[in-house]
Amino acid sequence: GHFYRLPTEAEWEYACRAGSDTAYSFGNDAAALADHAWSFENSAEGYENTQSHKVGLKKPNAWGLHDMHGNVWEWVLGRHDGGYVTLGAGTVVNPMTLPQAPWDQVVRGGSWNDDPPDLRSAARRAANHDWQASDPQLPKSLWFTTDAKWVGFRLVRPKNVPSAEEMHR
Repeated sequence: GHFYRLPTEAEWEYACRAGSDTAYSFGNDAAALADHAWSFENSAEGYENTQSHKVGLKKPNAWGLHDMHGNVWEWVLGRHDGGYVTLGAGTVVNPMTLPQAPWDQVVRGGSWNDDPPDLRSAARRAANHDWQASDPQLPKSLWFTTDAKWVGFRLVRPKNVPSAEEMHR
């Protein structure tokens, strides 16, 4: 009975930073990532054994949110090509930019399969059609990413319920 959605890129980064202006929500020292994130370096021994982990096993950010850095890249509402990054500094009323083509979506936060630069608060990656190469559906699903075990999502529930028109948009 409630409305949930993916966060926008701006909402995701705001939540990830938790008031910080550093590379990571806890500062600029990538050596401290092991306390806050699952990455390629600490997720398991050897590539074939690396995997996502149960949420909450690492330290949260200043706002109590776990796994904003690493574990899995997270889908966000936004467009990779010419989207969020072109908005610039300052106040933006509606920072959501809708994808203009299939696979123009964005994931944020890095994963257990990535190195420290990809786990920064500002890190973003374009979705890739190869992520669903094994999808058995015809036509292939927009969100069924059978070959991207390092991609997940988190949901937000807006304080004010949007109109039906806004929900469908």
